[in-house]
This record gives sequence, C-alpha cells and structure tokens, in this order.
Amino acid sequence: MPSSKVMAFTDPSDYEGSVRAADVRVYLTGAGDYQAELTRIDLHELWMQRSRQSLPQIAHSTVRQDRSVIFFLTDAHQEPMRHGGIEVSPGDIIVNSRGAEHHHRMSSECRWGAMSLPPEVLAAAGRAIVGRDVVAPAKTKLIRPSAHLMSRLLNLHETAGHLALTTPDILAHPEVARAVEQELLGTMIACLTAGTALQTDRLGGHLPVMRRFERILEAKEGCPLYVTEVCAEIGVSDRTLRQHCQEHLGMSPHRYLWLRRMHLARRALTQANPTARTVTEIATSNGFGELGRFAVAYRKLFGEPPSATLRRTPDDPSVAKNRAFR
Repeated sequence: MPSSKVMAFTDPSDYEGSVRAADVRVYLTGAGDYQAELTRIDLHELWMQRSRQSLPQIAHSTVRQDRSVIFFLTDAHQEPMRHGGIEVSPGDIIVNSRGAEHHHRMSSECRWGAMSLPPEVLAAAGRAIVGRDVVAPAKTKLIRPSAHLMSRLLNLHETAGHLALTTPDILAHPEVARAVEQELLGTMIACLTAGTALQTDRLGGHLPVMRRFERILEAKEGCPLYVTEVCAEIGVSDRTLRQHCQEHLGMSPHRYLWLRRMHLARRALTQANPTARTVTEIATSNGFGELGRFAVAYRKLFGEPPSATLRRTPDDPSVAKNRAFR
C-alpha cells in the first residue's frame, strides 16, 4: 500500500531509527541547533527518501542486503561530501553494493536523496527499459549522469517529496503512486546505464580495516577503549589506523572514539529517567572521569549542559508529521 511520511527531528538518535534501507549512526561534528527533516515515500516496490540535516557530521551506514540502493545530493549548491574517503559532488550518484558499509562525512548542512528497490525488481526493470539486467555492483561505484538526466531525476524526486508534504492523500492513491514510481524508475535506470563511471580506485580500499574498527567499537560499546588496544585487535599499526581514519573520517581514531562516547552519553541522557539516574553516573559509565571537563565539552558540542538533556522529555517524531523544515 503506497504511503508517505514527513518527519522533523531535533535529536540525531531519533533520526537514525527512521532512515530506511540502511542501519545508520550519526555523529555530529559541529555545534549548533540540530534540525533534520526526513521524507519517506513507499510507492509499490520503490522506496524513496529525502533528507536535510543542519549540522556537519559523520554517518556510519550499513545498507540492507535485500535492497539495491542509490544515493545522491539534492542541492546543486551544497558542498561536496566524502564517501568512503572519496569526494562526491552534486550531480554524482553513489550506487551501493548490496550490504555496503561506509562512512559519510559532511562538513556543513546537507541535503540528500535516496532510492531503493528489491534486487530482482531492479533487474527486471533493466530488462524492460534497456534490454538487460541492471544489478547492484559487486563494489560500490560512483556514476555521473548527463546534466539533463540528473536534473530530471532531481526534479521528479523533489516533486514526489512536495506531494508527500502537501497532499499525501494523492500520493497514497495506487494509480498515482504507480505513475510516480514508473517515472522515477525509468529515469533512474537511464542515469545508471548512460552515466559515466568515475575513477574511484580508492573507494572502499581501506574498508576491511574500517569495518573491523567499527565492529570492535560496536562490540565494546560503553566500555573505555584505547587506540593501542584497538590497533592490536584489528592487527594494524597505530600509523595505519590513523591514516585510514583521516581519509574516511577526517579525524584521528582517538578523536572518533571520543566523539562516539559523547553521542552514547547523549543517547543515554535522552533515554534516562532523571529521578533514577544522574549525569555523573552516565558520564562515568561512558568513560568520562572528569565531570567538569565532560560538561564543558558536552555543552560545546550539543549546545546545552548534560543536565538539561537529562531533564528534557524526549521528542516524539510523530508530532512533527507534515511540518516543513525551515
């Protein structure tokens, strides 16, 4: 059944759980008032998403195995982003391999769009439109369609997003949804098959190390970690890990460990009962021994003291349905 939803968020942990077709973790790297909008549209087989986030960030994403996913920037004037250590500009399309894992690094406000299909549906669409199967690549690649085709894809994507915001009942009509889906699908296939594959020899080149790095962080979430211990478990030198992290994350592994712990502390503060837990307890459980230093760094990163986060009632994303991001 076709459906759509427009959601607004003021906390990245709420935003993470609403993104479709991938498991996403967001780590803000710049201070300020975090605002995000996410539009989700489920047509028949095609899922599409549009998003805008207000602050610079690093996002770690793992794409679902049962969806073929493409990703692109939706604002021609926004700054390029880094994907797996490679620069991605407006006008480029990231074509993910199935189950792809990667880091996105965005240095400012970002607007992005995505589309996904079951692999067998994408293959069948390719046969029908261009006479051959279109499948997710074995290795994630970057494609640059012609300006005309990319403009058409962006316009169709934006129009669908506008319908979801202003007249969602129309978009929920099965025949309207099918017409929108066919237009999007045909243009997407044209972009993927007629576009120029960019030279991305380094894309994913360091992924095995970064994947092991993330696995260790996930397995020991909430435990204090030290770079020397992490390097020993991964089986690489400190210099190698630093080089890989700088390329993918734009920072040292030590800084990334700190950033993750800050976000874990914020998530715990957001979810905690203020009558049952304290800031000190949550800070120390996430490896912050000096409460004063933690409080100063927390306020600088998130724009409020940790005590304010603990006292605040968590936002319900559903109340923001159909509210435009400004």
